[in-house]
Amino acid sequence: MTSATRPTLVTVARVAGVSVASASRALNGHAVTPDVRRRVLAAAEQLGYMPDAAARSLRERRTRQLAFAVADIGNPFYVTMMGGIESLTRAEGYRLLVHSTGGDPADEVSLVESMSRRYVDGLIITPIRVTDGLLRALARSASPIVVVCPLPEGSLTDSVHTDNASGVELAVKHLLASGRRRLAMVNGPPETMPGAVRGRAFQEALAAAGMPVDPASLECAADFTHTAGQAAARRLLSRSQPDAVMCANDLIAVAVIRTLAEIGRRVPDDVAVAGIDDTELAEFHLPSITSVSLESAALGKTAARMLLDRIADPDLPPRREVIAPRLVVRESTRPRRAVPSRVTHQG
Repeated sequence: MTSATRPTLVTVARVAGVSVASASRALNGHAVTPDVRRRVLAAAEQLGYMPDAAARSLRERRTRQLAFAVADIGNPFYVTMMGGIESLTRAEGYRLLVHSTGGDPADEVSLVESMSRRYVDGLIITPIRVTDGLLRALARSASPIVVVCPLPEGSLTDSVHTDNASGVELAVKHLLASGRRRLAMVNGPPETMPGAVRGRAFQEALAAAGMPVDPASLECAADFTHTAGQAAARRLLSRSQPDAVMCANDLIAVAVIRTLAEIGRRVPDDVAVAGIDDTELAEFHLPSITSVSLESAALGKTAARMLLDRIADPDLPPRREVIAPRLVVRESTRPRRAVPSRVTHQG
């Protein structure tokens, strides 16, 4: 059907025998008599009437679209979080648009500032660097925004994050309990929020256990990717011989396991390896990888609920949510196999 012959609200009202205003109220769920609603809906179905979504968006000042901004769209952690978000937003009639920032603070600031153009109704953003520029943009924005990371005290923007430090502590205690004593870490960039928190938590957990921290056992990858993790693992293993490696995420953990295989060291018999994020990659890898779950699906659901609430009521007080991590133990940190003692026969 062409635009010239497409039925309009006026056509529906005429067929239903009601005013245009009554037809509009009935189609938009507003108060009308049951008889009017029945006649209008029947007329709309008979004519094949479809509301003009663009016009409705202008009237309601709603696009029925939300944005989700991530540092790395290929990271399985964000994919799982997106599933958590969509489990709520799709049921509420929203379409989710995904934007990859590449971890660029300037791009994140630009994205927050662009919210004033109302191309979406709200934004969930996951920065790995919380810069002064981003904080200023968030403070100036009147748009519904939820940030998935810790924000400074006094911030008026809704935020949710998982307690990364507690997660690293869980992993370190597990590695020590499995009998490992020479613990090393391949972290991500230390100037990022997760890199700083996870690196500090690793050293504090060792110190709390009375274990010395050898600077040679600490290495940082240039990014939270497999490629950067492999380069960092090679640097670490060229100077250190750990019996356990804590990794800043599962992608780096896979890189460490691969690098250990290259030099003939077995996981977990020679070296235990633990990651963070608890992605499907950790579950399906051989050996499967012990990992700290940051509850990415729950993060997504919580962020989505906060955003939908903010859209519905812009005057709600600012909210902060902290989600507890949990350790998922798998094959990569299995205790060493006991070596049978030799029996000497005397006679």
